[in-house]
Amino acid sequence: MAVKIRLQRMGRKKRPFYHIVIADSRSPRDGKFIEKIGTYDPTTIPAAIEISKDKALEWLQKGAQPTPTLHKILSFKGVLYHKHLLRGVKKGVLSQDVADNKWQLWEDSHKNTIMDAQKKGIKGVKKKKKKGDESASAPVAATITPPAVPETPPPAPETPEVSPVAETPPVAPEAPPETPETPETPETPAS
Repeated sequence: MAVKIRLQRMGRKKRPFYHIVIADSRSPRDGKFIEKIGTYDPTTIPAAIEISKDKALEWLQKGAQPTPTLHKILSFKGVLYHKHLLRGVKKGVLSQDVADNKWQLWEDSHKNTIMDAQKKGIKGVKKKKKKGDESASAPVAATITPPAVPETPPPAPETPEVSPVAETPPVAPEAPPETPETPETPETPAS
């Protein structure tokens, strides 16, 4: 039985919400599943992802294959990196302490980058722009516009100093030598 880690669509029309599930690859998208391990809401900024990392890691080690979208989500959450480190421990390339330290460093740096992105981004729900509706696009324009930088005029190009040189009188152009004109002789065809 081929097992997939995939998204199961929930929510209403044009408001998607997904459950992250472990399912048999032969079952329909919204059909029977083995286990629910999380949720994914792409309509919020940033997208809300809740996932049980331990269960996802357990299923990956059992051989479950994530779909391309779930592969990106698991990579973003660090589950695939954690699996990579544990595989190195199993092979004897890394010790458990080194793997734990690398995992902790990655997790701390990832949390910091997420916090920075959330501070810079817009919070709330994405909205479609309607024609003639300026209120929906105003917050987006305010965040996209870079901060005003006072313009300074470009530096003036330096003019090289010209040293005075003794001027020489202009030389007249030479005329080509005259050649005497020779009368043209008509050519006679050879017979």
